[in-house]
This record gives sequence, structure tokens and C-alpha cells, in this order.
Amino acid sequence: MDGLFWACNSAVALCVGLAALAGRTSYIEFLEWVERDLADRLRSLRIQSARLRSWINAWLAIAAGMLFGLWIGLDMPVLAVLLGLLLAASPWYIIYRLANTRRQRIEDQLADALVMFSSGIRAGLSMAQALELLAQECPAPISQEFRQIVGEYNLGKPLERTLSEAKDRLRSENFVLFAAALLASRESGGRLNETVERISRSVVELQRLERKVRSETAQARKSAVYMALAPVFILAVYTFLDPNNVRLLFVTLPGQLVLAVCVLLNLAAYLWALRILKADI
Repeated sequence: MDGLFWACNSAVALCVGLAALAGRTSYIEFLEWVERDLADRLRSLRIQSARLRSWINAWLAIAAGMLFGLWIGLDMPVLAVLLGLLLAASPWYIIYRLANTRRQRIEDQLADALVMFSSGIRAGLSMAQALELLAQECPAPISQEFRQIVGEYNLGKPLERTLSEAKDRLRSENFVLFAAALLASRESGGRLNETVERISRSVVELQRLERKVRSETAQARKSAVYMALAPVFILAVYTFLDPNNVRLLFVTLPGQLVLAVCVLLNLAAYLWALRILKADI
């Protein structure tokens, strides 16, 4: 029986290796897409992405090692595939959450920055001086973005290009309005401070509505977290109440399938709930 077990696992490993070899082109395309996406998010976090391809390959190798370790060593094929996929996707999700959190902080700080910029223009500062004031006086992380804009402009890069790159980096609709006002004033003149004041009032009102929506949905978001953790708590309780049947979820193929489907459905329900509760104002 042991010989048959190892022969079956070796055949499965050989099939997986042949499939990986046949799908090498698809893997390279997928790897390039992941690298571009991660590099973009790391750039928004102001983290250097050198040797990113090597780090991705190393992490995928660790996930694959865990997959085959659980599959061959503990004879848990379904859970091995599930945990391997979750482990492989976890760095991307963490970086995604960090980038979104930083972007939200910049959105929250942008209204005050616009008011400061308008006050500087009204006090007689030039556009470049007002931007330098924002780089010095605003809190992080938005000060880092203005500092980069001012630094690139002082090095000779055209303001249009620095603002365009900042728009691509920040992906903020409010910053797009601010950049458009700067460029329009630079090309055709006009009262820049009044335009920026109107934009800042609009941004403040939008932020007020967003904060109200977040406060109204805070309890629902907590409920989503509790509901996602409830199956884990129930499984832990049943481990003490009925250990034999709980054991079957891990040592039998039907049990592993049931457990994997439950994990995927629970994860999908949690992400869906967060998506529903995320209001688009």
C-alpha cells in the first residue's frame, strides 16, 4: 500500500511538472502581469521594486513547497491546493490594502492642502512657492507627493509632466481637478485662488459625506468580520464536542472538499460584504 501511495503521488507530481512545462508561456505572461501590478502599487507606497521578479518567484516557490509538503507529506491534496493559493495571493492582498489605505489618507489630507495652497496664492506666493509650502507644511503622506512634484520641477522637468505623473501615481479624482486648475491657470491666467477654493469646498463636502457613510456602515463592517470568524469558532467548538467527525474533514477527500468549499464561500461572502458596504460617492 505504501508503494502504491508513493507511486500515485509521484505520478501526480510528474503530471503537474509536465503541465507546468507546457504552460510556461502562460506562466510568464501571468508573472509579468503580477509584476506590473505589484510594481505600480509599490510605487504608490514609495517602495523600491528592484528585483521584484526574483521576490515573486521566491514566494511562489515557497507556496509551491508548502503545497507539495501538505499534499505528499500529510496526504491532504485539496487543503494543500487551497492553502497554497491563499499563501501565494497573500502578499498581493497585503500590498493592495496598504496602497488603498495610503491613498485614502492622501484623499483625507487633500482638502486642507488645497486650502493652504489657496491661502498661499492669496498671500502673493507664486505657484511654485505655494507648492513648496505644501511640501514643507503638510503632513505625510501627501507632503511626500508634493515634495516629489517640487523636486522634479526644480530639476527642470516641466510642470505639466510632473502633474501628469502625479495623477497617474495617486489616481485621485480630487487631485485631477486640482492639477487641471493649475494647468488652466498657467496657460490662460485667471484667479487661481478662487478656483482652488471652490475645489477645496467640493472636496470637503465629499469627504463629509464619505465619513458619514463610513460611520453609518461601521457596525455592518464589524458584523461582516464577526460572521467571517464565526465558522472558525464553530469548528473549534466541534473539535472538542465531536473530534472524530471533525477529524474526517481533514483526513478524507470528501471532508477536505467540503472544508475547502466552506472556506472559499466564507471568503467570498466577506469580500462581497465589504464590496457592498463600500459606497461610491
